[in-house]
Amino acid sequence: MDAERIRAYLLTLPHAVETMQWGANLVFWVGDKAIGGKMFALVNLDGDGKAVISYAAGPERYSELLETEGIVPAPYMARIYWVAVERWSVFRTPEWEHELSAAHALTFAKLPPRTRAVLAMPATQRKRLLAERKKLLAAKAANAKAARKA
Repeated sequence: MDAERIRAYLLTLPHAVETMQWGANLVFWVGDKAIGGKMFALVNLDGDGKAVISYAAGPERYSELLETEGIVPAPYMARIYWVAVERWSVFRTPEWEHELSAAHALTFAKLPPRTRAVLAMPATQRKRLLAERKKLLAAKAANAKAARKA
């Protein structure tokens, strides 16, 4: 397994969206963050010797996963039961798919009702709402930036 194959798999999950954040990190969300989506996985593309991927493990699975060689508490995210995997060889492909599907399902279950309602909309209506929301957020950011300069 590698970053590109993991990316391809994650994007097949329902309502999965990716962003590039915090340097060279692919962040995967259940639902777009503009409508209240939540992160469920983060792939480190830096090759800086740190974990290759971090994901939501949940309280039930967290301790069990930490007993596996090559899995450690995720920096900054361990308090919400995320794990960090140090190398791709820790799991075989079916195990990766199982772990990341579970992270996606766990995160989807925690979405607020309003966000779930948006995700349940027909695709065209959801895209229109998302575009309007992003436009509104961009306008707010521009106004805040202008206010700071004044």
